[in-house]
Amino acid sequence: MCGRFVLDTDSATVAEIFGVEASVPEGDPVLSRPRYNICPTRTVLTIRAGAEGREAAPMRWGFLPHWYETPTDGPLIINARSETIAEKPAFREACRMRRCLIPASGFYEWRSSDPKPKTPFYFDAPDAPLFAFGGIWQRWTAEGHEPVDTCAIVTCDANDTMRPIHHRLPVVIPRESHGLWLGEEGKGAARLMHAAPEDFFALREVDRAVNSARSDSPSLIEPV
Repeated sequence: MCGRFVLDTDSATVAEIFGVEASVPEGDPVLSRPRYNICPTRTVLTIRAGAEGREAAPMRWGFLPHWYETPTDGPLIINARSETIAEKPAFREACRMRRCLIPASGFYEWRSSDPKPKTPFYFDAPDAPLFAFGGIWQRWTAEGHEPVDTCAIVTCDANDTMRPIHHRLPVVIPRESHGLWLGEEGKGAARLMHAAPEDFFALREVDRAVNSARSDSPSLIEPV
């Protein structure tokens, strides 16, 4: 799974790698700064196919099915399993029609076998300081609420690097496959929903300060 992640790359680099004119709205107080502890329900940066080409879009991390009457009408959905995404009523239309990329510099996972408090680890990609999670999105509308674009990160079975820590891994979309995932290059996105190569991620134990959603500093990704 993926429950916290990092995006500390400057906006110009994000725009260049993902092929958009601007990666964040000018002067945005949240998305324009480095973020070291991005948590569910926060606004995240996504890249999607728009009517006039690829675009950057802020979204709420926490996918809201169309039948939710309020954001808390059911479970908080931050991940979607690749194995069932095409059949689940909450996800199947978004999987076909509304896939997105979620830029990241790294992510955290907690060793599931530990007693609480669990030990956090930080995963980054030494050969890809900026990469993209595969995501799906949906515009949620409900009476009495402003419309909001919401997203979830697609996950798959863990590879050998992740497996000692957790049994799930976020799907990473290689740069050369961004267009395919976004639907710009026809069909075939399903074959991208698999684990990254074993040597793609490096991991290190980090301080339990990351457990607090209020913590957000470069020290969080330093090894202990």
